[in-house]
Amino acid sequence: MKKALILLVLILSFSSCKKENKNQSLPQKIEEKKPEIRFGYNLDNYKIIQDTIKSGESFGVILDRHHVMYPKINQIASIVKDTFDVRRVRAGKPYTILASKDSIEKAQVFIYKHDKINATILDFKDSIIKAKRYKKPIKIIEKKVEGIVNTNFTFSMDSLGLKPNLTFNVADIYAWTLDFYKLQKGDSFKLIYEEKYIDDSTFAGYGKIKSAVFKHKGKNLYAFRYVADSILNIPEYYDEEANMLRSQFLKSPIKFQYRISSRYNLRRRIAFYGNRIRPHKGTDFAARVGTPIIATASGTVTESKRRGGNGNYVKIKHNNTYSTQYLHMKRRKVKRGDYVKQGDIIGTVGMTGNTSGPHVCYRFWKYGKQVDPLREKLPAAKPMKKSVKPKYFEFIKTLKYQLDYNQIPIEEPEEISETIAKN
Repeated sequence: MKKALILLVLILSFSSCKKENKNQSLPQKIEEKKPEIRFGYNLDNYKIIQDTIKSGESFGVILDRHHVMYPKINQIASIVKDTFDVRRVRAGKPYTILASKDSIEKAQVFIYKHDKINATILDFKDSIIKAKRYKKPIKIIEKKVEGIVNTNFTFSMDSLGLKPNLTFNVADIYAWTLDFYKLQKGDSFKLIYEEKYIDDSTFAGYGKIKSAVFKHKGKNLYAFRYVADSILNIPEYYDEEANMLRSQFLKSPIKFQYRISSRYNLRRRIAFYGNRIRPHKGTDFAARVGTPIIATASGTVTESKRRGGNGNYVKIKHNNTYSTQYLHMKRRKVKRGDYVKQGDIIGTVGMTGNTSGPHVCYRFWKYGKQVDPLREKLPAAKPMKKSVKPKYFEFIKTLKYQLDYNQIPIEEPEEISETIAKN
């Protein structure tokens, strides 16, 4: 019995050694490291330096610090000027330098990141200096969101985790048809919009707002993005009846968070002038100091100065019929002769001139006479051509169904006409 046990142990030990030797004889598979390719470069070949432009730093200062001589820097700036103006690098912008891997670590490639998606690449490692634009591939995802107004639209969008850019874009769409200051508690909205992503996970901003609807005072106010003019190829927003939302004039020179503190009134008593009757030929929009003031229509700046009770003000001529004026600014951002487009920022709210609080006095001129803009029937933008409307109605059918029923319509199966063969 004892001999049998010893024999069994020897057999098992031999089997284990044989198995171990067999495993050792098998070649081990070595995984090769994949090169890291970014911006079109194999990063394994360079020393990677990432930093942010500091206040007061210039392109030359940065490259000089990374062992590029000034004659070379001047040469680079001259050659790439049509693609990239090195004088306009801004503090706070990130950049990447690909440097040599030797002890000097001399810069060979400079990558200036305009934003999360766009960059400019300056390659000067060889005698031929090159500059090119780079755009990261982005993925666009369609999103849908809905909300209810409890206090104001901005707060409602914030509570849904949406960034201010989207809020401002929605405000631009409805700037002619909806007074956001007059939204009521319980009003609701729905949006179908796009979000951009880099590498499938990094948020890179918003894309198009494809459609929207506001339910205000029991009425649905629709907006659908559509290119009606194939020659101009400029998208506009239209309602469900093909009426353009954009008007020639905005309702207000301030986008958000304002109140009308005083209306156009030819018999108003003004406390500043001893409570005497003095015509008030403007509409006062009260807002915080520094709030941006925008041009309510496109036109040419005819006056931009400070004078008397008007304080800092800007006046814009839109055509031979209409002009607008914006008083009591803290700062003016345009000068006489400038052409401004509707929605451009022309100054900020202040208290200059004769005023008891921060506001912009908005004055509206028609044929050289000041009138009440809130009572004027303002001209609309160019309407959609009748020949385009059938295509438009077909285009918005699915979008409207999504807004109304929170789903894409299910297509009914086509009817198959069955022919019975006669014998």
